[in-house]
Amino acid sequence: MILGWLILILSAAMVGFYFQATCQRLLLRKFDREYCQSIAAVIRLEFPALRETLEGFGPQVDYSRLPRTLKSDFLALTYLLKNTTAASRSFSKEEWLLIIYFRWQLLSLAVRRLLKADEKKAVIRSTSVLQYFANVVGEHVHTVGFGNSTPASYLANV
Repeated sequence: MILGWLILILSAAMVGFYFQATCQRLLLRKFDREYCQSIAAVIRLEFPALRETLEGFGPQVDYSRLPRTLKSDFLALTYLLKNTTAASRSFSKEEWLLIIYFRWQLLSLAVRRLLKADEKKAVIRSTSVLQYFANVVGEHVHTVGFGNSTPASYLANV
């Protein structure tokens, strides 16, 4: 019986490790241009300022409101991911993996908060997913091509 539990625990740990490694590899994707800052500014996302603060360039972070802030940015970006192209589209496999990863990081943030552990790592991982999604949104808007509009100016008019 103990051997069965040990195998189950080790298998779950390996699946978690490979899931984490796959998501981290997806987040390393380089984009032709960085759309993140302009997209975040136009739709008033808070994660770039939050990330800057966590890296030590700003005021102290209020960890109590982080989950709501991150989740609202996430909802805005996932809505735009689905609706920035002319035809209705669904999420790609990579986007689904990162959506699950983001939700896992939010859960990790809540657990770390309860255990009074280092919350910074979970927040930085969450903001890197949001940065990736903002770049994908900018790339989608840019590839559709809306005349002389930049992705940010197009989204400002939507």
